Amino acid sequence: MQSNYFISNEEKEKLFHTQLVKYGVKYDKAAKAAQLMVSDGLENLTQQEQQLVTEACQEWLRAKKRCGNINSNCQSSLT
Repeated sequence: MQSNYFISNEEKEKLFHTQLVKYGVKYDKAAKAAQLMVSDGLENLTQQEQQLVTEACQEWLRAKKRCGNINSNCQSSLT
């Protein structure tokens, strides 16, 4: 689904960076990964840059899943 509003690359970068840091990715690594994620043509990244983005996203996903499981368990114990 396509949205009806425009988000600049700068705003996307800030959003990605904030989310990565929120879920435990180190600040500098998150900043670089966010910058690379909004760059034109992810397929044009070097192998090292691709690895950095992949690692940052995997760290984010693990932490996000862990938080989701914790929230789910908390909700279950309240009912």
